[in-house]
Amino acid sequence: MAAKLKKGDKVVVLAGKDKGKEGEITQVMPKAGKAVVEGINIAIRHQRQTQASQGGRVPTAMPVDLSNLALLDSNGKATRVGFRVEDGKKVRFAKTTGEAV
Repeated sequence: MAAKLKKGDKVVVLAGKDKGKEGEITQVMPKAGKAVVEGINIAIRHQRQTQASQGGRVPTAMPVDLSNLALLDSNGKATRVGFRVEDGKKVRFAKTTGEAV
């Protein structure tokens, strides 16, 4: 099945501790059904010091379930994603506005 959300999409969080926050998808994990969103679901990870990098507490974005994310349309509102064929190609479109994504 084609992916409804892809890397680089602007999304809004629908549920959880970061509900209402917006961000851009940096990584998608289709088998796990999760995505990493920039600035969302931040956890502190402890990094050991090496010759190359400074150690310490590093804030890291953790994966969020895809069901808790919704694509932002051109109006800045959450929308569902549909598929249609335009000029022989399958494209994603926002259900609220009907525009191709």
